[in-house]
Amino acid sequence: MVPVTITGMTIVFMVIRLGPIDPAAAIVGLNNPEGIARIREQLGLTQPLWQQYIEFMVDLLTFDLGQSWVIARGTPAYELILIYAPRTIWLGIWSVLIAIVIGIPLGFYAGLNPNTGGDYFASFGGIIWRAMPNFWLAIILVAVLSQSQELFGFSWESWIVETNIVTPPDLSFFSEPMGLLTNTSAWTNGLIGALKAVAPAALVLGSASMGNEMRIGRTAVLETINSNYVETARAKGVPERAIVWKHVFRNALIPLVPIITGEAFLLIGGSVVVEVVFAINGLGYLFYTAIQNADLPLVGSITFIFILVLVATNVLQDFLYTLIDPRIGYE
Repeated sequence: MVPVTITGMTIVFMVIRLGPIDPAAAIVGLNNPEGIARIREQLGLTQPLWQQYIEFMVDLLTFDLGQSWVIARGTPAYELILIYAPRTIWLGIWSVLIAIVIGIPLGFYAGLNPNTGGDYFASFGGIIWRAMPNFWLAIILVAVLSQSQELFGFSWESWIVETNIVTPPDLSFFSEPMGLLTNTSAWTNGLIGALKAVAPAALVLGSASMGNEMRIGRTAVLETINSNYVETARAKGVPERAIVWKHVFRNALIPLVPIITGEAFLLIGGSVVVEVVFAINGLGYLFYTAIQNADLPLVGSITFIFILVLVATNVLQDFLYTLIDPRIGYE
């Protein structure tokens, strides 16, 4: 974990320090050379590169994320991340659920029914969903939903609760947990509205993962169902339902663990393009804005958090193996 984190942040430092972006010019403008020189001095950009690197790494490894230079100058990066992170987490949760709840069952169904119409349909659909770029699918979905009245006979914006197609989810209902007891209608409408606001973006983000898990799940089931221990169980007279649930499904999940955990990081981390298209205003949008405005501390802080999430996800993946595969132990 430690060398991965240090190596990742070293690469980030080199990219943001040696790249073409200049935070001083972003703050005072290109036509003010004296102001640029003064700001560069204040930000410590005139120090030797090795000294900047040491300060950068020490601050991050001690979780001193610093302050924003450009977007909200003087505001701690922690505060900005805490403001934007809940929307990305909300989007990531539903993206992962869409991929798991739809992709894995369809993959297992295709594997249990090979060379049938359902198998061909699921396999072809998985390839199509996997091949469609997120940015293209996001733009197409916005166009379709904006014409839902003409295409489907109902308006997406006014369906169930009033929401815009391109809008950040309102998560304020989470700050009032007792509202579910005192005002059920308002709390429920807030939940439905937040779900509806994030649903198109979650579908776009989850679609590629859904197709991938469908294909891997189908292959894993086919390999497992033709293995020797399954044939032995059948020869002993074990019912087919017990074979499927006890042997096939559990062992077919083993190759899916790295797929699910790896894609969960990407989804929870958010897609910068998808968040921008749907105006989710999460960490992806904050990261995009920070890069545009050369807000180097904010770029480094968000990347550092993403690296920590990735490393933690990999550790979680190892523990999941011990739950699914009895051949693997904690030791």
